[in-house]
This record gives sequence, C-alpha cells and structure tokens, in this order.
Amino acid sequence: MNDQPTIIDRVLAWTILPAFPRRVTPNQVTMFRFIATPIVLYLLVVGHYGWGLAAFLVAAFSDAIDGALARTRNQVTDWGKLYDPLADKLLIGSVVFGVVVRELDLVIGLSVITVEAAIIGLAWYGRSHGRMVQANKWGKLKMFLEVVGVSLLLLALAFGIPEFIPISKASFVLAILFALVSLVTYGI
Repeated sequence: MNDQPTIIDRVLAWTILPAFPRRVTPNQVTMFRFIATPIVLYLLVVGHYGWGLAAFLVAAFSDAIDGALARTRNQVTDWGKLYDPLADKLLIGSVVFGVVVRELDLVIGLSVITVEAAIIGLAWYGRSHGRMVQANKWGKLKMFLEVVGVSLLLLALAFGIPEFIPISKASFVLAILFALVSLVTYGI
C-alpha cells in the first residue's frame, strides 16, 4: 500500500476529518485504539453487547480515521506503519477471543486468531530484516469483513436477531480467505 490518499481517504477528509484539529496526529488515533481495546473487551466479556458494539465500532472506525489523517495530511510514519496494524489485530483478536470463540464458532475464532498472529509475525520478521510490511488491499478487505462479522454477531447477541449469525459466520470465513491471500501477497 502506498502513502497516497485513496478515494475513501478523500471522502473522509471532506466529511469527517475537519472535526479533528491539526494537533491530533494519526499516531494518537492509533494509541486511542490500543487504549479502547481493553474497554471493548471488558464490555463484551461481561455481556454488555449493545455498549460493546458501540465501543467496538468507534475503535474500528478509528482505523479508517488514522489512515486517512496520515495520508491526507502527509503524516505517514514508520511507527504508524508498524503499530496501526498491530492495534487492529489486537482489537479484532481480543474480540474474537472474547466473544466469537465463545458465542459463534471455536474453529472460526481460532482460525482468525491464528491468521492475525501470522500476519503480525510476518510484519515483525520483515521489519527485523529491514523490510517494512504494510497493509495491502486484501488485508484491508479482511479487516472490513472482520468488522462486519463482529458487528453482526454483536447485533444478534444484543438485540436477539439470530438471522445475523450465519451472515456473521460467512463474513469471518471470507475474512480468513482474504487473510490467506494477504499473507501470500506479503511474501511476494
């Protein structure tokens, strides 16, 4: 992924980013996601699925915000390239471990966690060998599908909508497939 703004970045820059003062940096938004993750996990583990869903969506959306801030304000940093994806994986991994494994499907949950750990390992290995491994389009699609899967599961749990459960499972299965594609393309 290059450091040039995407269409989504431009839309966010026109609509939402003006609400963020220039003194707010993308790395601060990433740090927010690190701090928000245990709060999200706590809400979900104690069964406050409605509040947990709201907190999860805010934390997940902060990923789009920090990337758009970085690219549209020319504030891309090596720290952000490394820790932004780590924050994403901690958010998704903790929610999958805390809720998906327990409430949806053990195999799907463990598969998501395994693939996320492999991506983190590959990124850290690449960095230790002087190569910056950045998110690619497959990884971004994977993240989107994981957010959809978590959101649908939490909607089902919070508001008693069982019809969302199979769609949530399908979102996770697709996310796992795109994660594998992402892993293969990282190695190229």
